[in-house]
Amino acid sequence: MSEPTPINNTDQKRYQITVGDHLALLEYMPAGGGNLVFTHTEVPEELEGQGIGSRLVRFALDDAQARNIKIIPMCPFVAGYIKRHPEYRSLVYGYKPQ
Repeated sequence: MSEPTPINNTDQKRYQITVGDHLALLEYMPAGGGNLVFTHTEVPEELEGQGIGSRLVRFALDDAQARNIKIIPMCPFVAGYIKRHPEYRSLVYGYKPQ
């Protein structure tokens, strides 16, 4: 069985992964300049501890990078992911390397 693939559901303004009957999601809002505000990540209890949330965030950040847009990580899960993975810090709107 293949791994579920994350998608960008632009109609609902969220990245999502469907695993069986369960939906994990990362919601966003468009911001000025084509940037995105990541507002909320939700992983059903049945999928917790399987790395689904991290896969979803990584997919969303890679998508933002490929589209050359900046993000504003209002969601604590996304902010924590970026803190643990500094290679994504340059995607954060207003980031200035030290």
